[in-house]
Amino acid sequence: MCGSIGYGGLSTMRRVQSFLGSRGFSVIDQTAAWMDYSGVEDFRERRELVERIVKRDLEAVEEADVVVAICEAPSFGTAVEMFVAKQMGKRIVLFSRKPVRSPWPVKFSDRSATSMRDLLEILSGFATSSDG
Repeated sequence: MCGSIGYGGLSTMRRVQSFLGSRGFSVIDQTAAWMDYSGVEDFRERRELVERIVKRDLEAVEEADVVVAICEAPSFGTAVEMFVAKQMGKRIVLFSRKPVRSPWPVKFSDRSATSMRDLLEILSGFATSSDG
């Protein structure tokens, strides 16, 4: 799962993780306590933290069967993670309850969900499909 942590999306990510986990999905949680960097105002002098964050996020993309991209706020990290996932041949589900005002996340996603129910249906369909 990827989404905007630095711009207030961490609580949404945790809600979606909890929702999917409670319905039997294995969810990779790259937002461990030390990864909550929502209070960092400027990363330019935080190179060590930057390396840890990016390394862990890319490892999570590699480990995932399907990437859920929460796109309710712009995020450089989410965009890069979607691009990398697409290059790896991963399926990507864009999740946003809000309008998506950029064509980029739509282009790099395979499906879109506007509610938790939609997301559950899409992921359940992936889990039961024979093509992946």
